[in-house]
Amino acid sequence: MIENAKIGVVILAAGSSNRLGYAKQLVEFKGKSLLQRTIDASASLEFDSKILILGARKEKIENEIDIQGFEIVNNENWEEGMSTSIIAGLKKSLEIEKDLQHLLILLSDQPFVSQEKIEQLISAHLKGNSLTTFSEYAGDVGVPAIFSSEVFQDLKELKGDQGAKKLIYENKFDYRTVKFEEGNFDVDTADDVERLKKLE
Repeated sequence: MIENAKIGVVILAAGSSNRLGYAKQLVEFKGKSLLQRTIDASASLEFDSKILILGARKEKIENEIDIQGFEIVNNENWEEGMSTSIIAGLKKSLEIEKDLQHLLILLSDQPFVSQEKIEQLISAHLKGNSLTTFSEYAGDVGVPAIFSSEVFQDLKELKGDQGAKKLIYENKFDYRTVKFEEGNFDVDTADDVERLKKLE
């Protein structure tokens, strides 16, 4: 229970890192893998459900992380795109807490996500009473993002490699944003890894 609201968190970490050639979830930054950093940033908050979605390289990743109370869900359909991970995470979250009011979605390759940023996003969402609150960076919006239960059905209807941002353009519903310029840095290629190492 966070701020008297029932909130779940889902970390999406099922992708194959094709462009990188190995598991970007396990790329290290300041002594921890990117996935571990995301887990650690959210583990101490009192979420009502904590789900980690794995898929490609599941066993290797699972063996190298401390899940800290997260429940692992194996997305066997990960090759069909991000939407399958979002849907699997939402479904499992609602099995754990059927009265879930909000769902926070995190990625496994954003090195600058912190507990402070997560708390800031949640606080803005609850105070703003909006359907969705996205992070805003590089003139765009994206994850981390938090969704109210009123849009859970919309999340369930995502297809293929559609991320939750697609909902903005299709449904024209109310949303808020929280500035997070460092959120624009994610890891997809060897060049990204090199740039990240220089920031340690």
